[in-house]
Amino acid sequence: MSNPKCVPAQGMLAVLARRTNQGQVSCRNPFVRTKKLVDITIYGKKFQVPERNSLLRCFQFISPETIPYGRFCWNQDCQYCRVTCQLPDDDEPREMLSCKFIVMAGMEISELSQELKWCLRSKLPSDAPVSS
Repeated sequence: MSNPKCVPAQGMLAVLARRTNQGQVSCRNPFVRTKKLVDITIYGKKFQVPERNSLLRCFQFISPETIPYGRFCWNQDCQYCRVTCQLPDDDEPREMLSCKFIVMAGMEISELSQELKWCLRSKLPSDAPVSS
């Protein structure tokens, strides 16, 4: 049973559907509405992600089958979403929590927490360090 109102914007595959008690399908789109994708780099590999979203949401856009099942709290308590990245207008890389930082075009992510590495392992370059 398909619902014509449940169409992902910009090809987003991570629109979630669930059945209500009345058997109807309702949709939740975890991403902020956007008309534009921006480029970011993770361990040297380029990805396009929706603008105006948290970096963690963008990781979910990249890997919708794994990020929702990671041990992320989405509110900075757990610290499992910590990354190190170089922003386009900064001289030095900085550490940040991906659940709190809004993605910027041209970001270069050089370090991921172990939880993020594990969740993104199928999308990362083959030479990226991922341990279990």
